[in-house]
Amino acid sequence: MIRLKVALAMAAGIAAISSAPAFAAKAKSEEKADAAPIAIPAPPPGKGQIVFFRPGGMGFALGCSVNENGEKISSLGAGRYFILVTEPGTHQYSVKSEAKDTLGLLVESDETQFAKCKIKMGIVAGRPDIQPATEEEFRKQKSLKLVDEDDMGPAPGALRPAEIAAALAQAPAAE
Repeated sequence: MIRLKVALAMAAGIAAISSAPAFAAKAKSEEKADAAPIAIPAPPPGKGQIVFFRPGGMGFALGCSVNENGEKISSLGAGRYFILVTEPGTHQYSVKSEAKDTLGLLVESDETQFAKCKIKMGIVAGRPDIQPATEEEFRKQKSLKLVDEDDMGPAPGALRPAEIAAALAQAPAAE
């Protein structure tokens, strides 16, 4: 009886291992189908914008809550991004957990900048690290998704999905 149970367990394990490559191939093909480039609308005339994003990796379960003047703009979970439309000028953005990090940016009219927030190793919890980034770094990320509306804070400027769709629909067609 024990030999029969062991044999059945081994057969189940072999079946699972042999089907794993097929499952992995299917998952990769679905991932590639979903990997369409993210469309970023141009900022409204006279405004600037910043695309904040958070690569996956360390601290996957922790979020980067991006704030300006002590007011939450949006939280960034791993693999998420949001677009902030703002007035031209100097801005200070902060993220905080057991430590605080700040990023000062000079936003110019009709310009799109990029900023990334990563989680570094901390003593008790992860430490957020916010820094300037490039569009190339943003585009290199796999499967970034827009933050959910319930992750957005009361501070103005973070574009909701409907606002992004409307801005893209108004954009002149590329020639």
